[in-house]
Amino acid sequence: MQKTVVLNIVGLTPSLLGKNTPFLSSWTAKGRVVPITTVLPAVTCSVQATYLTGKLPDEHGIVANGWYFRDECEVKFWRQSNKLVQAPKVWDIAKSIDQNFTCANLFWWYNMYSSVDYAITPRPMYPADGRKLPDIYTQPADVRSPIQSDLGQFPLFDFWGPKTSISSSQWIANSAKWIEERYSPTLSLVYLPHLDYCLQKFGHDEKQIQADLREIDAVCGELIEYYQARNTQVIILSEYGITPVSKAVDLNRILRANGLISVREELGRELLDFGASIAFAVADHQIAHVYVNDPAYIPKVRSLLEATEGVAQVLDEEGKKAYHLAHPRSGELVAIAQSDAWFTYYYWLDDDKAPDFARTVDI
Repeated sequence: MQKTVVLNIVGLTPSLLGKNTPFLSSWTAKGRVVPITTVLPAVTCSVQATYLTGKLPDEHGIVANGWYFRDECEVKFWRQSNKLVQAPKVWDIAKSIDQNFTCANLFWWYNMYSSVDYAITPRPMYPADGRKLPDIYTQPADVRSPIQSDLGQFPLFDFWGPKTSISSSQWIANSAKWIEERYSPTLSLVYLPHLDYCLQKFGHDEKQIQADLREIDAVCGELIEYYQARNTQVIILSEYGITPVSKAVDLNRILRANGLISVREELGRELLDFGASIAFAVADHQIAHVYVNDPAYIPKVRSLLEATEGVAQVLDEEGKKAYHLAHPRSGELVAIAQSDAWFTYYYWLDDDKAPDFARTVDI
């Protein structure tokens, strides 16, 4: 099989190519740019699972970046086990065709305990004193120490949030070369997240993001030239584009005002009690899975959602089938935001009772 590397440049769209991306602009002009028909929801975990399986969320089961685990009565985002993806991956199918095929997954998600040959993914350490220490999980396990000895510790706190910098994408690019030089996988999947945070913060304001565009262009230029010198086909893709919004929609506050949400008070602050609530929304950018623990309330909840400004559409069972979201992990209802609106998870009605994590960024 043709050696191939897939660079996932998060948030990159054709409109961002220009004077601040001289390498990528020149490189794409020599090849072919094609649009994709994305999936609902167009968020990291769902889109990556579709890319890697060729299936839609109703088949691979990744209905969002997180969902309500009904058996535990807990909402969990950013799980890491590959066992959650319920369909064969591209490397499984390729290995069935060519037994010599190998694959490296470098920071694409659901990257623990998979059938991939080589894997690197963030996996912090959590000592008993409450600290979070940067670290990685690797497959094989004996990659973990030497790669960090050679490249330095993975810069976890530059990976996402206000401290985001090019150092995390540069480290990932360097790790791809490290793996290539030692194992030469047939397929390398490389995740480069640098544009994600600045675009969510500033949108397409050129003055605000031009430095970020130049930085990722330089990283990609070096990486593409490296792979092309090794006779490797290069594919660039993105998970989604980011567009401006003008309003936030607090679905859980609406549900609470109508007596459908229960909270638990801890140290004077409120936590949403999922298992005790009649209905609640798990917001994920412009989609929200709305779980209704008492089916008798589904008509009422749907009416409330449809009457909410900023909600474009509410999917019931038939609607979920039409959008390939009819999966047991999905909410009983799924709300889709208008193009200029964005869903929050906020459920408190008094800011003095907001949970202590409300003004923090969890990495």
